[in-house]
Amino acid sequence: MDLYEYQARDLFESYGVPVLAGLIADTPEEAKAAAEKIGGTVVVKAQVKTGGRGKAGGVKVVHNADDAFTAAEQILGLDIKGHVVKRVMIAQGARIEKEFYFSVLLDRANRSYLSLCSVEGGMEIEELAVERPEALARIEVNPIAGIDQAKAEEIARAGGFPEELVAKVAAVFVKLYEVYKGEDATLVEVNPLVLTADGDIVALDGKVSLDENAGFRHPKHEALEDKDAADPLEAKAKENDLNYVKLDGEVGVIGNGAGLVMSTLDVVAYAGENHGNVKPANFLDIGGGASAEVMAAGLDVILGDPQVKSVFVNVFGGITACDAVAKGIVGALAELGSAANKPLVVRLDGNNVEEGRRILNEANHPLVTLAATMDEGADKAAELAYAAK
Repeated sequence: MDLYEYQARDLFESYGVPVLAGLIADTPEEAKAAAEKIGGTVVVKAQVKTGGRGKAGGVKVVHNADDAFTAAEQILGLDIKGHVVKRVMIAQGARIEKEFYFSVLLDRANRSYLSLCSVEGGMEIEELAVERPEALARIEVNPIAGIDQAKAEEIARAGGFPEELVAKVAAVFVKLYEVYKGEDATLVEVNPLVLTADGDIVALDGKVSLDENAGFRHPKHEALEDKDAADPLEAKAKENDLNYVKLDGEVGVIGNGAGLVMSTLDVVAYAGENHGNVKPANFLDIGGGASAEVMAAGLDVILGDPQVKSVFVNVFGGITACDAVAKGIVGALAELGSAANKPLVVRLDGNNVEEGRRILNEANHPLVTLAATMDEGADKAAELAYAAK
């Protein structure tokens, strides 16, 4: 889960990371009131989960409350890379001497943590990494040892900080790592981290991504979710504890077990090459012990996606027998009624497979086609999706 900038700011403050005052506003009137409360020069900043806000006109420096009202009027409703601005943050202004960059993130490839650091901040870090890669230090962080003052100073020196600033910025790096570890984050980034004219190190713009797999340890994280911005299908899947990821294709995929679903995606993509290059529309794992109710919930999600033209249900009966899965499919189609208007190809194998196939054959639903093998089912689903395009 990615946080908005104002949420990251508040999180930083709770861990003792130095930040400036910041208030949120959903209307120009609220922006004016916030600017009056903070006083002096403020920055009106669009709250969207994407970069490039400044270039798009989503960040404006103003010197009084009336101008904050005008700036908020201009920013609210702005479309920034497909993200419509519904909220702004009114941030206290700062006299900036220098801008730096720091982040700590999960390095999945090396099964470790990685810190990125540069004495050159404020620009798109992707641009710096391409144009001047030598200016961006990459330091591995041992997940057990973490970042203490000594490690933080090593990172600062590698990032090109002058010796007189090393200890000062390192102390902030330590605090930022505490956020990373304490909140089970996969990314904590500050760009820019600044040196002010008063000699203070301040985190001006933060980005935080939280690991939702650790949500059970952080009940407060639920309040950080932007439910209004969530994809309705993903929200529905989450409500039913389904492992669902939306993709860009036309063949809906439902399976039990992540390994089987991943294999099914590959087989569908391969079969699609012979049928107009159709592709999988999603990843949906109903789990190894999925009940008939879970199967029904999964079908409800997939059939609700207008992008889906056909559905391939690929189940190997184990903990949940094939007859229970078949009952779930029949029950889901009955419950959905006219909303179930896309063809389903079903491949069942494993525990009670004959009974499961009997149930589906007796139901004789016009949308359901039985397949004997995974390859046969994938090919048929791809063929039906192409025909419906």
